[in-house]
Amino acid sequence: MDGAASFSHSAPQRFVVAGRWTALGLGELVQHLAKADFLPSPQGPHAEMQIEASGITALDSAGALVLHKLIMRLGSAGQPAQLLGLPARLTALLAVAAEQAAQADKSPTELLATPGRLERLGRMAQKASAAAACELLALLGFVGECAVALGRSISQPARIRWRPIVFNLRSAGVDALAIVGLMSFLLGLVVAYQGAGQLRQYGATIFVADLVGLAMLREFAPLITAIIIAGRSGSAYAAQIGSMVVSEEVDAMRTLGLLPLEVLVLPKLVALIIAMPLLTLFADVLGVLGGMLMASVKLDVTPTEFVERFSKAVSVTSYLIGLGKAPVFAAIIVLVGCFQGFRAKGGADSVGRQTTRAVVQSIFLVITADALFSVAFSALDL
Repeated sequence: MDGAASFSHSAPQRFVVAGRWTALGLGELVQHLAKADFLPSPQGPHAEMQIEASGITALDSAGALVLHKLIMRLGSAGQPAQLLGLPARLTALLAVAAEQAAQADKSPTELLATPGRLERLGRMAQKASAAAACELLALLGFVGECAVALGRSISQPARIRWRPIVFNLRSAGVDALAIVGLMSFLLGLVVAYQGAGQLRQYGATIFVADLVGLAMLREFAPLITAIIIAGRSGSAYAAQIGSMVVSEEVDAMRTLGLLPLEVLVLPKLVALIIAMPLLTLFADVLGVLGGMLMASVKLDVTPTEFVERFSKAVSVTSYLIGLGKAPVFAAIIVLVGCFQGFRAKGGADSVGRQTTRAVVQSIFLVITADALFSVAFSALDL
């Protein structure tokens, strides 16, 4: 009884199992039980098979699984065979083996089932939306922390770092004048050129001043400036802070008692909020000059006529609407760029990835904010 596991047929409907039903004690019994002709078939459709298990001296998980399969195989009409005499201390282990076997019988169908295209698309959308929601919540938390740091600096002016602010004014403002002016000038040329053909058909060439003035001052100048700054300065903010995070310079700041938000974020935020309206004003002037040049060349509208019509068509409200968008766009660019920089981890690959995200998200949020401004101004009849 204390030897290897054994299985015998004592009566037509009664079997006896005994010995050590363990991984070591089963031996070749598993291969014998697996043979189709090793076990006799039931004597009738309702015959109840019985297994005498009082002789089992040891049982582990492997033996319990084999014993469970034996019980199910000897059963009839979908019912397992009756197990008799199994020691109480071994019953719980057999129950666990039965539960695991039941789950294993169900899992292959679920695991091997290939999801359809629509299901895969739904899973991808669910995963992407969950990640976007988590990142949005983290961004809102970062905006709140920056607001608290800004309020603390305003209440204690001695905490404001003027030298980094001036440095960022030069790097994000003065150094960007050339590219902003060139792009705005070319955009003014394009707007006037595209409208020239239609205006000439109706003999309304003078209205090119209305088209260029309203388009540049209300929409294109602040938008093109924000997009250029997002690609130029927003990426630089993310790369700078991301590199400092990877090299543990940010942790060193905290160790020295310096707040990274006050040292790295607020100077950039204040500087760009100041520089962005000035860049937008510069873009307004260059864009209108580009439209004026194209109107003179393509539509024979003299600069004097253009300026006279421009002063009548474009109100101060339109000018202020475009200028008022600039600080909001500046805040979006700085906050998103710095936020993505702080999320860098690992190495240079992470820095590059977060820099790309900073540019894409900044431009997306800037265009979204511009669309919301348009809806709001339309509702207010401005």
